Amino acid sequence: MKTMLGNKPKNTKPVLPKSGPVDNLEQHLRPDWWKRIFNAMYLKTDADMVEDRQITSQEVELFSSILELQPNDRILDMACGQGRHLMEWARRGQQELYGIDRSRYLIQRARTRARNEGLNLNLKEGDVRKLPYPTDHFDCVTILGNSFGYFESTDDDLKILREVFRVLKPNGKFLMDLADGNYLLKNFVPRSWEWIDKKHFVCRERSLASDQQRLISREVVTNIEKGVIVDQFYAERLYTREQIESLLKKVGYTAPIFHQEIASETKRNQDLGMMERRMILTAEVIKEWTPKKKKKDVKNIVVLMGDPNLTDIIKPDGKFDDDDHQTINKLKSALSELNEFKFTYLDNHHSLINDLIKLQGKVDFVLNLCDEGFSNDAQKELHVPALLEMLKIPYTGSNPQCLAYCYDKSLIRGVAVEMGVPVADAFLIKPEDNLFEVNLPFPVIAKPNFGDSSFGITQKNVAYNIEELDDAIVRTRSQFGYDKPILVEQFLTGAEISIGVVGNALSNMIVYPLIEEDFSQLPEGLPKICGYEAKWMTDSPYFRSLRSIRADLSIEVSQSMVADSLKMFERLGCRDYCRFDWRLDAQGNPKLLEVNPNPGWCWDGHLAKMAAFDGVNYPQMLEAILKAAELRIMG
Repeated sequence: MKTMLGNKPKNTKPVLPKSGPVDNLEQHLRPDWWKRIFNAMYLKTDADMVEDRQITSQEVELFSSILELQPNDRILDMACGQGRHLMEWARRGQQELYGIDRSRYLIQRARTRARNEGLNLNLKEGDVRKLPYPTDHFDCVTILGNSFGYFESTDDDLKILREVFRVLKPNGKFLMDLADGNYLLKNFVPRSWEWIDKKHFVCRERSLASDQQRLISREVVTNIEKGVIVDQFYAERLYTREQIESLLKKVGYTAPIFHQEIASETKRNQDLGMMERRMILTAEVIKEWTPKKKKKDVKNIVVLMGDPNLTDIIKPDGKFDDDDHQTINKLKSALSELNEFKFTYLDNHHSLINDLIKLQGKVDFVLNLCDEGFSNDAQKELHVPALLEMLKIPYTGSNPQCLAYCYDKSLIRGVAVEMGVPVADAFLIKPEDNLFEVNLPFPVIAKPNFGDSSFGITQKNVAYNIEELDDAIVRTRSQFGYDKPILVEQFLTGAEISIGVVGNALSNMIVYPLIEEDFSQLPEGLPKICGYEAKWMTDSPYFRSLRSIRADLSIEVSQSMVADSLKMFERLGCRDYCRFDWRLDAQGNPKLLEVNPNPGWCWDGHLAKMAAFDGVNYPQMLEAILKAAELRIMG
């Protein structure tokens, strides 16, 4: 084997900007800086304030007295971060506590801490410009810790204030803990540096934006062993009393009451930045109760599925068996528990086009569960949403373009590399290639470049030498045809991880707990893979031995995989729900394997297993997918 097929794609990692000194901080500021900054390092750099329980207790004491809270008041803390104020309120006996924050890391941390302390908090990840709560729902809403004014335009701040107005009950109270813009305009610190622990120090520089309305900051965090590990830019709007009062009145609040200013404390002489001096103000919502809407009309949903009367080459016997029919019955039983929806089912693909034409204008949307593809042909999986789009019938899940992208494993690798998402080393063998050079260390795994459901991927696809690889390629070509490319990939030996996502951008995306495959009961000598045998062949040791367990990973590794998965979700145009498959190498470094924009929806599938670890049962998982699609479709 002498001819090497092209150049091996190199793994790339995101590189920190090496901009050195900059003359204009504003030119380096990303408009969505707030999506990335609130992570574990934020808790380190701002620990004197945001991780000090005594300071939090003092603040909660002050806020409670100003608001004259009652134990049964329903409180929403917006941009709640790691939930420090909510947890303190819970310790003091407040019963109905809600929090929402854009940072997945901080919300997960809040949930963990609350669970460890036995505190009952209702926490959501989401965008505060579009709150997932009913109208006239809360007695009190707070925005604390100077968590207002992050956006480029005041229009976004107005959206937040209008959402607060909507969800507050008549005469409900709104409390803001906001940086004193007048003070900071004159007294901000242009440059500072400090140690945040024995190994990290942070340098900051600040300047006013060109319109003099925002304070732009640059923060560089250095580890004494690794060098610069963070170089980030962020900005906050400097609201004066007059400006914030004008915004509140514009929305319809009463004139705000400015109660007092508070000066933050620091135990290490910390640079407090925007937290140095803050205004505490409240405003009331004077409005009538919103007339109760009539009971929502039940949504008419058509569930579109594979055709049980047609052959399906992916299934072991080439047809739907008793297990498949049981799976369908469990689906129907679970959907029957959802009272907001009425379901009808279509699975006859011979009449499918005519059946759908008859339904035009008569259904709210289609629940597209036809992951088998049109006529049970996996290559025609994208044809189903394409047909629905031509008929202008809304549907759940990703569009044809996304499905086409993700069907091509090599293409997904290229997109990932372009975005700095790590992938295993691999090369593609094209149909016309008979000679090639293996430029990867063994073991490797050969798999069809096109396909899903692990079809064609068994223990025999793992090769430990050139002869076994040759056999695997011949076998794959004989099964899938000689006109299909084959992906030869580094066989990773670390944990095999799945990440499940439900939702859409700005619509409170849910990331279920990560799961990994437990290979501990697999007989010695078998390669550790979760392939076709584990999913379909009941007499296989893989089917009998493998099980999914909650992933045991460091926070850093799980965070990086989730962040990269969401980057791919957005880049590929995934919608409503998706599953990402990863594997760790021998050193514990995660590598993306596949993106599944139309993942298995069955009661015992990976997505359902992940949801179960989050306390979400099968009907609730299906409802979450439907709600995500409904919110996207209905607006």
